[in-house]
Amino acid sequence: MGTIYRELYTKPLPNKAEVFTRKGERWVRWTNRSGRKQTAKMTTGRDGSDRIIVEAGTYSARYRNGSDQLVKVTTGCKTQDAARAVLVELEGRADKVRSGMRSAAEDSVLDHQCTPIAEHIAGYIDYLRNKWGKGGHRRVSPDHVANVQCCLRDVIDGCGFARLRDLNRSAVEKWVDQRAAGGMAARTINTRLAALSAFGSWCEKTSRLVVNPVAKLPKRDEKADRRRTRRALNEDELKRLLKVATLRPVAEYGRQTIRVDAQHKPTDTRSRRTWKRAPLTYVDLNDAATRGSEALRNRPDYLAMLELRGRERALIYKTLVLSGLRKGELAAVTVGHVELDGPIAYLVLDAADDKAGRGAELPLRGDLSDDIRLWLADRLSSLQSRARAEGKPIPARLPADTPLFNVPTGLVRILDLDLVVAGIARLVTDENGETRIDKRDDRGRTIDVHALRHTFGTHLSRAGISPRTAQAAMRHGSLDMTMNTYTDPKLLDVAGAIAALPDLPLGDSDNAERQKATGTDGQNLVRTLVTKADKRCISQAYADKVVSHGDSSRVTVSDYDDKTCAKMTSPDKQRASGFEPPTSSLGSWHSTTELRPRYS
Repeated sequence: MGTIYRELYTKPLPNKAEVFTRKGERWVRWTNRSGRKQTAKMTTGRDGSDRIIVEAGTYSARYRNGSDQLVKVTTGCKTQDAARAVLVELEGRADKVRSGMRSAAEDSVLDHQCTPIAEHIAGYIDYLRNKWGKGGHRRVSPDHVANVQCCLRDVIDGCGFARLRDLNRSAVEKWVDQRAAGGMAARTINTRLAALSAFGSWCEKTSRLVVNPVAKLPKRDEKADRRRTRRALNEDELKRLLKVATLRPVAEYGRQTIRVDAQHKPTDTRSRRTWKRAPLTYVDLNDAATRGSEALRNRPDYLAMLELRGRERALIYKTLVLSGLRKGELAAVTVGHVELDGPIAYLVLDAADDKAGRGAELPLRGDLSDDIRLWLADRLSSLQSRARAEGKPIPARLPADTPLFNVPTGLVRILDLDLVVAGIARLVTDENGETRIDKRDDRGRTIDVHALRHTFGTHLSRAGISPRTAQAAMRHGSLDMTMNTYTDPKLLDVAGAIAALPDLPLGDSDNAERQKATGTDGQNLVRTLVTKADKRCISQAYADKVVSHGDSSRVTVSDYDDKTCAKMTSPDKQRASGFEPPTSSLGSWHSTTELRPRYS
């Protein structure tokens, strides 16, 4: 037979409390905030301080559950009769478990039904934070945890769920319809539904729910409701972007001033209301950088810092374009992840930092590896100079945990400003007089940081790289993702490919014989496309041939030669140079070296 009782706990003495003795025991008398006088017995805490004994406002119950374990629960009832009714219900549940009418797992689910759903969400978030994968790698990034928490809060608050028992499918579907009618994008809705479904599965796995009521919720069609489609940058735009990124930090201090006609002109012509800075343009970029250097000549340390910032920003853009790394992945790469001394330069992406959780080793093109090598050498020289000036031991190399680049959190905003100066985006003023940056082209496609990864994939296709090799370089699990989502058809030379088709004369046999003799007949169609479409050396795509060694798969790549490549037609043709990123793993050279890129 169970019992109900009020829990006793202690707390510090109230302010202005009066201590007195009653029947040999110490008591305390005080006036609460409502002006009522209260008394309580006094005791001594573990730390030796005086405390008062207070009785809980609600009843607790102690009983034996279906497994014959003595448990204590809080009834939440302030009256004895209500608490007794809760105890009777708990003991009835225990009897059903003992008799076999209900399993212990089903009974434990009932204990969670009345718990506030916020407590379950807090437990799920803690589970994500402490989740580890194979090899001791943390599988969930802090940014993803914060995003999941935000998504769950949005859905739970929107549906009005207070307890776990309130979770139901119909309310969620109604919330989806309301948000879609309010203009929320399909992808945003699907992200929130995925977070809620994962939370429900976790509750089911931890015996908080018998079944997941929000499993397999119907998702919105993202293709039909796509708010933003990214586009790739062409070669000229990339060159302008890199130049702007290098010079703009200093050029901002060389912007000229223009007068402003104010309605009420102040008497002081130097007032900020009478002038403003002229916008920075690509045409004026070099002159502005020169004026900025002149303006900062008395602050050489600050000028050097701005020049270093511009150099690093341009190198970040170039690395994103020539490696296909995502912004968060590049931010996680450290000096210890870069290998520049071997026959093939590459960087290592840990599984914990890879979006797919597989990890990879990404080959670096020759010019990019040279830029990174010089960048690290200059940083080491600066570190040694600082240590020499401070009298500290001079380091022989950079610490392995030093980030390769300090990727700013506001890189999206920085890129927007660089795009405007480069003439790729433009400033527009809406009807309310507010200025914003318009990054859409005539097709409605836009540019952001992730569009640099689209640029990487598009230029792989434009360079004639085989689809399977491009998929491996992009680290995609689906070829459709590489070819359709990450390839901008506008930059592909479709007209050039059609023009390379053989001539098909009608009724002129002599001309047909001449075509056959010169190798432009239908039998040489593939060779014609390869040699005439781009007039460059096209890869034979050895990187997608996987060979097994032991228990792991390796992608076979070759020694890097910055000037020559394997001959496909004539032995005297060289690799065409350009900004398109034919990386060392995407070429057509004979395999002599192996890395472990774990592409799939």
